[in-house]
Amino acid sequence: MTRATLALALLLSAGCAGRGDPLAETGPATSHEPTTFVVVHGAWGGGWAWGAVDSMLTSAGHRVSRPTLTGLGERVHLARPETDLETHVTDVVNHLVFERLDDVVLVGHSYGGMVAVGVAHRVPERIRRLVLLDAFLPEDGESVVDAVRAAGGESGIGNMVGGAGTGPIVPAWVDPDAPWPTDVPQPLRTFTQPLELRDPAASRLPGTYILTVDPGAQPEDDFFAAFARRAEARGWQVLVLRADHNPQNSARAELTALLREIAP
Repeated sequence: MTRATLALALLLSAGCAGRGDPLAETGPATSHEPTTFVVVHGAWGGGWAWGAVDSMLTSAGHRVSRPTLTGLGERVHLARPETDLETHVTDVVNHLVFERLDDVVLVGHSYGGMVAVGVAHRVPERIRRLVLLDAFLPEDGESVVDAVRAAGGESGIGNMVGGAGTGPIVPAWVDPDAPWPTDVPQPLRTFTQPLELRDPAASRLPGTYILTVDPGAQPEDDFFAAFARRAEARGWQVLVLRADHNPQNSARAELTALLREIAP
């Protein structure tokens, strides 16, 4: 184990000990001022998947906006071969601009981390804090495929991308006959287009990385721990949530409490 890995393991272990029950830690209410959360969903998903968390944060007095990326969710009819990562970054940038959203906590889940980081480099002045939830934290010039390779997990995503040919990425769990709302195919170029990060102001934004770890598993063994280490190296706050990769479904109360605690 390298010194950096050991430091992360110690940090994450402390996070596990302190956040095993975020609701118990934070209590039933907080005195924070209302916060505007903008949630960028993960691959194959849509803003629809965050409805329950939206309701819980809204009931606590916060504002939540959850745009759906082009070609996914209720915008599945807009999917085109040319839909790429830049399309999705522009989706969220335009959402912030047209909805007049400023001082936001921008939350990127999974693939949504690629998009959120891209947005931060386009409109850093609109963002209060960047929160990545079990998400990719890319370097300049990385695509999803590149980031997966850097994290040592090339085979799974690589196989899906290779099997897509020139069409969309359709993993085994996407059932074309399943009733909506459900996951849908992901446009291929969203995984293969490199992300350009050019605005140094984005690097000065405060950030929080939430690593979700299955109960009983070790944080350092989690695939996304590689991106938690990147976050730690950038001076971000790094926290652990004991949940599977989709806490918006499996650990809604705990996730909501953690987001409320993170946002000042």
